[in-house]
Amino acid sequence: MEYRNRIEVVTPTDPAYPLLSRITDPADVHALDDEQLEQLAADMRRAIIDTVSKTGGHLGASLGTIELTIALHAELESPRDKLIWDVGHQAYGHKLLTGRLGQFGTLRQHRGLSGFLRRAESEHDIIGAGHASTSISYAAGLAEAHRLSDDAGHVACVIGDGALTGGMAYEGLNQAGALGSPITVVLNDNGMSIGENVGALSSMFQKVRYDKTLSKVRGELERGLARIPGVGDLGGAMKDATKAFFSPGHLFEALGFAYIGPVDGHDIGAMRAAVRLAVRMGRPVLIHAKTVKGKGYGPAEADTEAMHGATPFEPESGKAESSPGGPPSYTSVFGRALVREAENDPRVVAITAAMLNGTGLDKMMDRYPERTFDVGIAEQHAVVFAGGLAIAGKRPVCAIYSTFLQRAFDPIIHDIAIQQLPVVFAIDRGGLVGADGATHHGVFDLAYLRPIPGFTLMAPKDEGELVDMLHTALRLDAPVALRYPRGAGRGAPVSATPKEIEIGRGEILDQGSGVALIGYGYGTELAVDAAPMIEAVTGEHPTVVNARFCKPLDAELMHELAREHDLLVTVEDHMRQGGFGSAVLEELAGTGSRVLCIGLPDSFIEQGGRGVLLEEADLTASQVATKAVAGIQHGADTVLRA
Repeated sequence: MEYRNRIEVVTPTDPAYPLLSRITDPADVHALDDEQLEQLAADMRRAIIDTVSKTGGHLGASLGTIELTIALHAELESPRDKLIWDVGHQAYGHKLLTGRLGQFGTLRQHRGLSGFLRRAESEHDIIGAGHASTSISYAAGLAEAHRLSDDAGHVACVIGDGALTGGMAYEGLNQAGALGSPITVVLNDNGMSIGENVGALSSMFQKVRYDKTLSKVRGELERGLARIPGVGDLGGAMKDATKAFFSPGHLFEALGFAYIGPVDGHDIGAMRAAVRLAVRMGRPVLIHAKTVKGKGYGPAEADTEAMHGATPFEPESGKAESSPGGPPSYTSVFGRALVREAENDPRVVAITAAMLNGTGLDKMMDRYPERTFDVGIAEQHAVVFAGGLAIAGKRPVCAIYSTFLQRAFDPIIHDIAIQQLPVVFAIDRGGLVGADGATHHGVFDLAYLRPIPGFTLMAPKDEGELVDMLHTALRLDAPVALRYPRGAGRGAPVSATPKEIEIGRGEILDQGSGVALIGYGYGTELAVDAAPMIEAVTGEHPTVVNARFCKPLDAELMHELAREHDLLVTVEDHMRQGGFGSAVLEELAGTGSRVLCIGLPDSFIEQGGRGVLLEEADLTASQVATKAVAGIQHGADTVLRA
């Protein structure tokens, strides 16, 4: 692979970062003394705050890893030594130490630096990721490849304790420990993922972090053992045994890892010493580093959740920039609607995977905490857990972003669909999501859910219909998914008394002739807005349809539209392959109908504002109109005959 930056390198001239501006390669860090390393940390912290206050981004996580980032680069030789960052949202400091200060102002911007790591961006970005819990598996694979090739390079990875709620992390630990893979895992223990961590292991970490009595007892016991004359190896063994009672180290040691820690992750010297020791050991080692999320910036330390994925803010106060008022978001509408459903049906329960606020389930947690479950970064478990609730007669609503639900594909089939369990999947962030880029766009869900027998798939045209669809979904005795986009709705009214929608029935919003625009979800909004543009050019008033259902498709309506129109145009914010348009083509196969499928192209779409990305993907109302007119007047090549 050719490693290259995607934008022009700019030589920094800002005197605000005097030491950082001299770092063009991580090897430059090796020449700095302790005092200079502390100054470097201050420069990095200032650069991150200055930039993220303008671009938005993962502020708290990266501020909390600055010192351990410096320590790793001071002891390792990247890229010979492989440094892996789980997710990558905690690696802004890594970007700054690997020659990207001059481009840092483009963070998360269209055609700028990724908010995560990206292999094409730098030779120091060993993996690209946007989902959690993968780093240890990558590290084990790289270490074994080094061993097979007699490569002397070391492999280290940094994983947040939030990512340890994901089962893949333990699969990696288990394999690496069994192989004896010489890797260093730095556990960044800040007690947080996005919000507070959940689960038994998190509770164990918190007990070690905050129980002063426990810490005092352990210290006194270890000092007492050290004073026993002639105790020798037995004393050392007894001292090590105290870990089983006073730290999570026994868990990692049982998995074959040597445990070092806890270490102050903000003490560069202590972290460097721990890394040196780990490298010398030549075996699986876990360094338990205790850090503070948002370290060094008061607003980020005070509100770790808001500053996890920060929007642009005023640096002095940390207050978010005011945004113009407007319609509520789909997420907010869903959250309120779910609470209303729970009020009327005690069987309704809610599940999410470490995204309470992001999915709107914070409202459900506030009202019905005993019926709301945050399972951590564990989407597969979330789905099967929902299945268990459904078997026992509950009505589980599993609210997960489209991009994260991809991780639970097998349980959706194996544990829900085959058994026809009534689980509702509320798929947030369907379509393009913006600045987080390719790893976070929710553009594959229809393609992987549509082939599953017995599934119902629907998408609302607006926030009012979202409420009706949730109401409908909770009354089905089978698995169902409703998909909706990120961001504000259209300002449609929301009924206080939602109604059931007939399954598998679309609706004609505007009867016309010549061309029928068939929208699915957000595609309906585009179809409505494109219709007058088409009429202005052709003089013919298009028919506009809200499909509502991708499965079961309204076959009767599709055939009727095909008989009465010269051209059908399907519109969706999903990949063209396998999406709603594909369903229409399959239904009309052999009829000779002319169908133009408009959706997202066969490529991974990078980061940028949602509007910019939609335009680049030829998925705006005006672009839909242009394509439809071409199909009407010229029989464009993209028009298929079913």
